[in-house]
Amino acid sequence: MAQSEFSLDHEISWFVLPSYWAKIIVGLISCMCFANSYDGDFVFDDSEAIINNKDLRAETPLGDLWHHDFWGGKLSSNTSHKSYRPLTVLTFRINYLFAGGFHPVGFHVINIILHCAISVLMVDVFSILLGGLQYSSKGRRLNLAPKASLLATSLFAVHPVHTECVAGIVGRADLLCALFFLLSFLGYCKAFRENKEGNHFSILWVLASVLLGAIAMLCKEQGITVLGLNAVFDALVINKLNILELIQKVLHKGKSLENVGLFKKGLLFRITLLLSGGATMLCMRWRIMGTGPPAFTEVDNPASFADSLFVRAINYNYYYSLNAWLLLCPWWLCFDWSMGCIPLIKSVSDWRIIALAALWFCLIGLICQALCSQDSHKRSNLFFRVGFVVAERVIYLPSIGYCMLLTYGFSLLSKQAKKKKMLAAAVLGILFINVLRCVIRSNQWRSEEQLFRSALSVCPLNAKVHYNVGKNLADKGNQSAAIKYYREAVRLNPKYVHAMNNLGNILKERNELQEAEGLLSLAVQIQPDFAAAWMNLGIVQNSLRRFEEAEQSYWTAIKHRKKYPDCYYNLGRLYADLNRHIDALNAWRNATVLKPEHSLAWNNMIILLDNTGNLAQAEAVGREALELIPNDHSLMFSLANVLGKSQKYKESEALFLKAIKANPNAASYHGNLAVLYHRWGNLDLAKKHYEVSLKLDPAAPGTKENYSLLKRKLEQLQKKGDV
Repeated sequence: MAQSEFSLDHEISWFVLPSYWAKIIVGLISCMCFANSYDGDFVFDDSEAIINNKDLRAETPLGDLWHHDFWGGKLSSNTSHKSYRPLTVLTFRINYLFAGGFHPVGFHVINIILHCAISVLMVDVFSILLGGLQYSSKGRRLNLAPKASLLATSLFAVHPVHTECVAGIVGRADLLCALFFLLSFLGYCKAFRENKEGNHFSILWVLASVLLGAIAMLCKEQGITVLGLNAVFDALVINKLNILELIQKVLHKGKSLENVGLFKKGLLFRITLLLSGGATMLCMRWRIMGTGPPAFTEVDNPASFADSLFVRAINYNYYYSLNAWLLLCPWWLCFDWSMGCIPLIKSVSDWRIIALAALWFCLIGLICQALCSQDSHKRSNLFFRVGFVVAERVIYLPSIGYCMLLTYGFSLLSKQAKKKKMLAAAVLGILFINVLRCVIRSNQWRSEEQLFRSALSVCPLNAKVHYNVGKNLADKGNQSAAIKYYREAVRLNPKYVHAMNNLGNILKERNELQEAEGLLSLAVQIQPDFAAAWMNLGIVQNSLRRFEEAEQSYWTAIKHRKKYPDCYYNLGRLYADLNRHIDALNAWRNATVLKPEHSLAWNNMIILLDNTGNLAQAEAVGREALELIPNDHSLMFSLANVLGKSQKYKESEALFLKAIKANPNAASYHGNLAVLYHRWGNLDLAKKHYEVSLKLDPAAPGTKENYSLLKRKLEQLQKKGDV
């Protein structure tokens, strides 16, 4: 293929390095930006996508990954977001397997390596997009824009907007998608390695490109768009199709289309291959996940729920301008931009209209420049679209276009500038500032507390930000501070049912039952299928001794979530309070069937059977529970009590000692073992464990009385011995 006459390198005052050195430097810089995130925690969406995702566990069949969404839910479920990314989940599973559990270091290291690999690949991608596609006589691709490609790649590697993708483990979907997206594009370019006249190409490389596009799509949905990019690149860059000329000849039907390049040998065939591959992918995807759209709420995307078509259109375009601003000035970064973070534009008098007007003014100017230019390779940057929803990880790939535009702008400035070294120093300064911003931002992503608090100044109107700060505080036991943030979340979004539910829970624990009931009642009124709120409402009603209402609330929760072991457990507690022992046992049994490791339900069954004199049944349940949860010391303790009452002292002693070894500071464990020794006649050991129990808890119920009885007995025995 002929070299393009236009080369950005002619004007750019920048470094010229061999390709391998450029790649080494870019790899090191990209690693340096995000290296401090390697030992971060699982944060934000990582909990749902990784920790709570059963698809990562060895007991889940691998085949299930192909029928579940990114979060581990069934694609057929009405609640599924239809995010079909089985290959990304597979990499999480491999991480989990090699790490031997949920250890975040391995997950973070893989993300950093992926970003480094993508940045290295970008050297080749930018050399094609900025310098054109040309091969030597030996079939080796030539880098015709070494300075421009190095500058653009450096801008990409250190862009702070990439922090969410790299430091947030869930961002791996975007990283893997980008990796195979770029490999597909480079593979498509390799199809023309032996092309001398533009008429020959390798079908195998075209098919390999389609396959890599399919892999990209299975990592994240937008991966399929690489097929469109390849088709456009083929038409505009490889075949130099003139769009204006084509439009003119289509409008004048008498004119022949043969000379515009549309029917150039192989172009239509290659585009047909790409279209066929894309159609096959979509059909297979629709067959697996169904054609139903995902269910989103108004807080996820307020513009989509606006009544006016004008309001929707204006806000969609404003989202584009915000994405563009994040690329241009990545200082205000936030982990979440929903829930009031971006108020809707509802009239043309809103000053933010200026932002979208400026965006379209720039875009129209670029389109006119590209269509009217004779240098076809300039056009390719127009086909990287910014994502619809404002989210930093969505613009990982689109930032490629931004880096190309910045490089092109730098070349124009270099052409006009007299002091080119000063201009180069300014660009180096921008790169250095971006590196610092990446380091600071990736440090914020190391823990949820830092991440959530960093968002308060960026999106103070975002209810979810206040909710997450409150949740983080509540998890750390700081309930008073958590209440403040939960209340603010509810104030900002009066329909925020999750904030109401969590606030209601804290108030319930603080015995502020009336307010808790009001919040939970409002939550289920707003969202009638909110099972967790129904269960918590039942707990509050039970505490208020309104048992019939509590029972109804529990059954409503179970109606909306069939497999709800915690709700069955609380229902069993209600029945136990009402002395409905059979119903209580049935409820707890249901909880253990749904969740075999539900220790509290097993314990309550053992204790209830013990208290009602059903020692044989209690023993059987206890042994069954310990088979399923062999290391649970509370179950050992409960079964040991039953065995002691059944005069199986030796086995009871062994279980008590095992429970004490697991939890040596439990006063009741020592106290009940002392009672066992007391009954057994092992008075010295009984005395020892009574004393340990009283030391751990001087107010332990019954222990003082039993110890007094033991001392009197020992005194009597001593007197008899003296006589």
